[in-house]
Amino acid sequence: MKQYLKDVPETLLIPLWARAAESKIDNPIVVDDKALEMMEQIDYEFTKFEGSWMTQTGVAVRTEILDREVRTFINKYQDATIINIGCGLDTRYFRVDNGQICWYDIDLPEPIRLRRKFFEETNRHKMIGKSVFDFTWIDDIHKTGPILIIAEGILMYFTEQQIRELMYKLLDHFSGANMLLEMMTPLIAKNGKKHDTVNKTGATFKWGIKSGKEMEKIDSKIKFVDEWNYYDYHKNRWKGLRLLILIPFFKKNFNNRIVHIKI
Repeated sequence: MKQYLKDVPETLLIPLWARAAESKIDNPIVVDDKALEMMEQIDYEFTKFEGSWMTQTGVAVRTEILDREVRTFINKYQDATIINIGCGLDTRYFRVDNGQICWYDIDLPEPIRLRRKFFEETNRHKMIGKSVFDFTWIDDIHKTGPILIIAEGILMYFTEQQIRELMYKLLDHFSGANMLLEMMTPLIAKNGKKHDTVNKTGATFKWGIKSGKEMEKIDSKIKFVDEWNYYDYHKNRWKGLRLLILIPFFKKNFNNRIVHIKI
């Protein structure tokens, strides 16, 4: 199936490629057979991403961290409601489902149309084709238990003002929820044109923060819980960066993290 995704929507094909490529190597960090299946059926020039080892490693590490933390939440709250904003072609639901959770995948209409070619909705797994800033999606969420919001590979494409607008809405409607978000530093966002895969699309990075603790500056109701630096995982896979990350300035200013907050 031919795809004509552009700009930010096109970037959903990057983690799909990365998970599929990771699944093919010896001793993979993650294995995603569904990603392999989808990539084979999508008519897109995935070859332009070949050799992008930093993206492949980064996506594999963030997948591992998020899978672990989502499972931890579900094990604690077996009737949880999971809201996955900017879901793209994510397959996490099928790896962590316990048979009880309710899961909502939210993205723009075109990515959701593409998802529907591979996945079918059930009474516990719903897909919503709306912009995350079309806040009518909130009315489509039927809460059944404690809430976990996932924002993977999406917030860096928004401005700081948009981030604030989104967080204020989440605070208003999902008070008490937990949130797992991917963040990059301002220096990485500023140098986005040098990114080994995003620079092959029309998308640009717009937002970054040095520490997850900075999320508390948005509103006093936001509480920082924890964060996990990608460079702390599978250090043998980071090649020459293994030496650079020994330098505190580099590790602090050139890293991606998964951040856990409560809202």
